Amino acid sequence: METVATAKSHGGVQGVYRHPSTATGTDMTFAVYVPPHAPGTRLPVLWYLSGLTCTHANVTDKGEYRRACAEAGIIFVALDTSPRGEGVADDPAWDMGQGAGFYVDATQAPWTPHFAMWRYVTEELPALVAGAFPVDMARQGITGHSMGGHGALTIALTCPERFRSASAFAPIVAPSQVPWGAKALGGYLGADRAAWRRHDAVALIEDGARLPELLVDQGAADAFLAEQLRPELLAAACAAAGIPLTLRMQPGYDHSYNFVSTFMADHVAWHAARLR
Repeated sequence: METVATAKSHGGVQGVYRHPSTATGTDMTFAVYVPPHAPGTRLPVLWYLSGLTCTHANVTDKGEYRRACAEAGIIFVALDTSPRGEGVADDPAWDMGQGAGFYVDATQAPWTPHFAMWRYVTEELPALVAGAFPVDMARQGITGHSMGGHGALTIALTCPERFRSASAFAPIVAPSQVPWGAKALGGYLGADRAAWRRHDAVALIEDGARLPELLVDQGAADAFLAEQLRPELLAAACAAAGIPLTLRMQPGYDHSYNFVSTFMADHVAWHAARLR
């Protein structure tokens, strides 16, 4: 693992790191904020998955999480949204290919050689972080924005024994039922919609996946709300399954990091209460 940069912030250290990934066959870059702590202390960790077109840098630069993480004593890990580089398949559109991995392991050409983001997020990166940082892997939470909210929800629902807490900002809750998701899941996983259900939060809940509770913030002025995000589908699925969902529709807020940063401290505090 190579250290790209480090800087002190709120008494802790914000770092950016790069490593060769066996899952993607490329170099991958990620960011870790370690709050101030006593030597030998193991800290809870909050994983953050970013949205379409983003890298680790979007939330690192604009997410405003460091003060809240320093106060709560939580390590914050932000990662890239796809493999990148020469020889990595891409698509001319911004909602497919590099920057748009959708947190799945692709089974279709030309994506199969590198697009293994599910394995990267659930296996490779946690093992790397656990070995290099003072993380208590018994206390993990996960969150994300938009496509990353989709990833956070599906990973938490699939691995409930691993995560004590899960939340999301403006997530794609039912990708099988919206244009972004249908394009990506069809492209990466093929035409068999049964394979899509493993990467669709609403479908996972319908098929029996459960979590103790969920927190979702959604901007009411989000331009993607009606066509791509559809939080009412998650609310209906959670109600039918008996999953306590706190869905907060935030008047006037859009899909940007102006929205995410406004409610980031709330999410960090929510996770902290469940990771103590």
